[in-house]
Amino acid sequence: MSVRARLVYERWTDPVAGEILEAGDIDLIKLDLAAADEKSWAALESAHGYQVATRTDVAGHAGGAQWLAGPALVQRCGRLLAVCSAGAGYDVIDVDACTRAGIAVCNNSGPGAEAVAEHALGFMLDLAKKITVADRALRSGPLGDRMALRGSQLLGKTLGVIGLGAIGGRLVELCAPFGMEILVFDPYLEETSARARGARVVPLAELLERSDFVQVTCPLTSETRGLIGGPEFAAMKPTAFFITTARGLVHDEAALLDALISGGIAGAALDVFHEEPPRHDNPLLHLENVLATPHTAGITVEAAHDLAVATATQWQTIFGGGMPARLLNPDVWPRYCDRFHDVFGFRPSATMALEKAAENGGHAR
Repeated sequence: MSVRARLVYERWTDPVAGEILEAGDIDLIKLDLAAADEKSWAALESAHGYQVATRTDVAGHAGGAQWLAGPALVQRCGRLLAVCSAGAGYDVIDVDACTRAGIAVCNNSGPGAEAVAEHALGFMLDLAKKITVADRALRSGPLGDRMALRGSQLLGKTLGVIGLGAIGGRLVELCAPFGMEILVFDPYLEETSARARGARVVPLAELLERSDFVQVTCPLTSETRGLIGGPEFAAMKPTAFFITTARGLVHDEAALLDALISGGIAGAALDVFHEEPPRHDNPLLHLENVLATPHTAGITVEAAHDLAVATATQWQTIFGGGMPARLLNPDVWPRYCDRFHDVFGFRPSATMALEKAAENGGHAR
């Protein structure tokens, strides 16, 4: 008797993911974070795949962090073959622990790029033009001198992008009409690729010193954790703005607060924080020169739908025996294939998913 794939998920960004997967030969199990731990562990311990909950999902639940794909969960859930994050970020997954256990790790870095890049551009325009500052002033009482709300323009300014992936690359395209000079810090980006996008690769120190807008769009990894701290903020222009749609732990919040209060930088726009959602008494939320959103840069109707489709399609590929497009730990592939064969009786290959999809009328197993 053939084994049915079992996939545990906490939520879909759009119901279309469930609709796609329910049409295939996959058992879907919803992880209820409010349920007793025993019930949730029983579900995960029987699962072959896990669509990992986000930090925001688990933040409001006691002991919620245990449902992230860390070493303890990996060790306990011995049947897991693959784990996937909902979007581009994969800091909710311990990639090394998964690789050691023969578990494939995937993300979905493409579908939300437009939404996040537009959000980042919106932050730039808002900070430069003082839109939110002016709105607050207008609502709070007598306006006073309008010239105190004088902003600046993006035209001809210098944009520094830290991490030129799908999001950073799209942001550069969106900024093209403003004739900005584009500087990029990305150790994994070739100079020729940067030039093709109208950008120039520079050391981080030069980017910080010269940029009018510093945009962080890199993933959170061991290399980027704490990348922007006190010395980095001190290197920025006093007229510059710091913007992040990445992950909170890439920058030092205390150092950012000091830079904003002291006038070391002009302002900041933050979609991510060390603690999410941030506490109401987080001092950054009480500064006039700070814009903040609750990790919603990638949440649009269109992005949620496209991300859900991409998520479902990737799980179809995985359980259909194909190599997922967003495999983050390719070194795991040989051992993963052995483990997959032990469960399902056939070895994955790059073409297997397409063949099985054709057999099943368009849906992979």
